[in-house]
Amino acid sequence: MRRALGILTTAILLASFAAGARAQQQAQQIDWDKVDAAFGRRAAAVAGDVHRYGFPRTDLNVTVDGVTIRPAFALGGWIALKPAHDGVLAMGDLVLLETEINPVLTRLIEGGLEITAIHNHLLRGNPATFYMHVGGNGDPVQVATAIRNALAESRTPLAPATTGAAPSAPQPAIDLDTAQLDRIIGAKGQANGGVYQFGVPRRDPVNEHGIELAPAGPIGVATAINFQPTGGGKAAITGDFVLTGDEVNPVIKALRAGGIEITAVHSHMLAEAPRLFFMHFWANDDALKLARGLRAAIDKTASRTN
Repeated sequence: MRRALGILTTAILLASFAAGARAQQQAQQIDWDKVDAAFGRRAAAVAGDVHRYGFPRTDLNVTVDGVTIRPAFALGGWIALKPAHDGVLAMGDLVLLETEINPVLTRLIEGGLEITAIHNHLLRGNPATFYMHVGGNGDPVQVATAIRNALAESRTPLAPATTGAAPSAPQPAIDLDTAQLDRIIGAKGQANGGVYQFGVPRRDPVNEHGIELAPAGPIGVATAINFQPTGGGKAAITGDFVLTGDEVNPVIKALRAGGIEITAVHSHMLAEAPRLFFMHFWANDDALKLARGLRAAIDKTASRTN
């Protein structure tokens, strides 16, 4: 029996190694310079074999309850590409105005991509913004071209960032006790465009079409938490919890007990395993108080924290 288990374990390890080697080979075969050219910009982040491209709505001036929303807080459209099946698996989230939804949707379908969700993430936004989740797979340059052509039907800024000798603009200060936030949330946050951001992955892997969606944060399956300072130690918070069905209501109760508003509960994907739900939230209050409420909710989930 022990010998049989040893053979099975060895077979599993070899299969895992072979899958990793294939993924690495596929990543090496992709000409990412051509993908960058098709998108009209370089990847905003590269983590593992995932290239993530940002399409923030810097053209919009959106307010919620008197707070002017920074693009990195809740207006950061993105597309992630992961080598898979002799091409790439594409996943992303596009930020659109109401009038832009169907023109963009039509071009995405024409380009061979799938629409996996359309919904709100925020309440009381002015102007209202909607979020179109997309997916697909195929040749990476063709996928990038289809997405850029679709976004051209909106007012999403598509011009590449300027380059040259001029120094980049300094990051806005994060007027919050970020060390305390790190300790409470149980993860290390990062400053991005005046917003302090956390990505808290789940303990167990998430798969779609037989592909593990990893790294979890860049490909959109980690709980995302954003703090935008609003003065005097206060912050607006938003983001989304990544939950299995049995975690949804315990997390709702924990967030409400912490004075945090639930703004949406819905799916983002069509064929993931395990089945996941995404819960969006909002509050504007003392940052450390809100962090404790968020941590109480995180503790209701199978998440990896310190």
